[in-house]
Amino acid sequence: MPPPGRERFEGADAPRVAVVGGGIAGLAAATALAERGAQVTLYEGRDTLGGRLAGHRTRLADGSEVTMSRGFHAFFRQYYNLRGLLRRTDPALSRLTPLPDYPLRHISGLTDSFARVPRTPPLSALGFVALSPSFGLRDLAAMDARAALPLLDVRVPDVYERFDDLSATAFLERVRFPRAAHHLAFEVFSRSFFADPRDLSAAELLLMFHIYFLGSAEGLLFDVPDEPFPQALWEPLGDYLQRLGTDVRTRTAVHGVHPCDGGGAEVRTGTSAEPHDAVVLAVDPGALSRLVAASPGLGTAAWRDDIAALRTAPPFLVSRLWLDRPVRADRAGFLGTSGYGGLDNISVPERYEGEAARWAARTGGSVVELHAYAVAADADPRGVQDELADRMRQVYPETRRARIVDARHEWHADCPLFPLGTHHRRPAVRTPHPWLTLAGDAIRCDLPVALMERAATTGFLAANTLLAARGVRGQVLWTVPRAGRSRTLRALAARAGRDGTHPAPGR
Repeated sequence: MPPPGRERFEGADAPRVAVVGGGIAGLAAATALAERGAQVTLYEGRDTLGGRLAGHRTRLADGSEVTMSRGFHAFFRQYYNLRGLLRRTDPALSRLTPLPDYPLRHISGLTDSFARVPRTPPLSALGFVALSPSFGLRDLAAMDARAALPLLDVRVPDVYERFDDLSATAFLERVRFPRAAHHLAFEVFSRSFFADPRDLSAAELLLMFHIYFLGSAEGLLFDVPDEPFPQALWEPLGDYLQRLGTDVRTRTAVHGVHPCDGGGAEVRTGTSAEPHDAVVLAVDPGALSRLVAASPGLGTAAWRDDIAALRTAPPFLVSRLWLDRPVRADRAGFLGTSGYGGLDNISVPERYEGEAARWAARTGGSVVELHAYAVAADADPRGVQDELADRMRQVYPETRRARIVDARHEWHADCPLFPLGTHHRRPAVRTPHPWLTLAGDAIRCDLPVALMERAATTGFLAANTLLAARGVRGQVLWTVPRAGRSRTLRALAARAGRDGTHPAPGR
């Protein structure tokens, strides 16, 4: 709960607050501040809102105007704060549509499904094991049950203190997790961080297990927007912010934030330098590092070093292909894949997105989207794009006869990377300045949240911190429990820790 305080600012006491970054974190911060009466200016360097979930219009070879974005994103039902943000313009979340399953396929032929897995913990985890073809009785007998006990009671920040020095792959090997299940399930989850599981902190993997299996009752099913991101989510939210009095400035990059005598800072763009009483920096890790480097008056030497130490994940590719004939009617809207070279998932947007469905209905074709995460930095882009198309034909053989009407490829490398042993250096929402806060999915948060939900939650926390300093009540936040739901399982995990059967790695 946020600290108690008055409901909102009134009149002349309303502070001027700059929110730098128009992605999920910046939109959450701007919303919480504007709703409490602050005078908010939202700066976004691109011409649209949404950050890494933005989109842009493009014209295909057949003359169709469509929206290209950075690809499929699952809005899990545990994303309470993100969904709360979206409810500002869509109270019933009617612009999100559920997908019936979250299927995973390995090249060996093994396929997992979450449609029939119970949602109530611990039955969710047990049901997954019982129903998954990747868990045989021999595999279960070979697992190191004691080494797996920390999965039963994940706590933040304790999980980072114990497991941040260990890789996700090393943890699964320590547990003797079945190799097939390792590739089919946990590797798919870990790569959702846009990183190879050998380079990802085991703490993040354990946190994901807690969020989706033992810490919540929503399971692993999710919703997706029924139209492209701009139309379904960000344009309505931008209009909402403007109705609250927010000055939304797209195509306005911030080049420096310079502290003012007496508090606050001057925010400098290419065309102006304006004073603000408070500032929220809600940009990706690379942009944050560059902005702090260009603002020599910010922070302490140690804080600036921690900002400079932030790293981004390897490049990733989103390829969207418009085909002249349909994929099979039983193809899932989303399929996670493993073992198919660089292909991490394949989706069929016409199954859930109105724009893609209208194109498919009009032309008789299909829209297919392919993702490749953690691509080698020296990889040939055209070669990777061609490989994904070849893998699509392997996964969905009916596409071998399809002609590609047009294609769009989005290459980016701006997602946070969480290397081993670096959690203690992640910058927090609070900074050395009482008037400056940080937000984003790279920012340390002592709540059980990840990915888009971490962005939304830290955005609200950044606003709450500034509001509390001025005696105004902030946004109420919701998360899955900060410890395992089952008292019995928590006791087992605690006993393992007392017995010394699972000491902190690297200690």
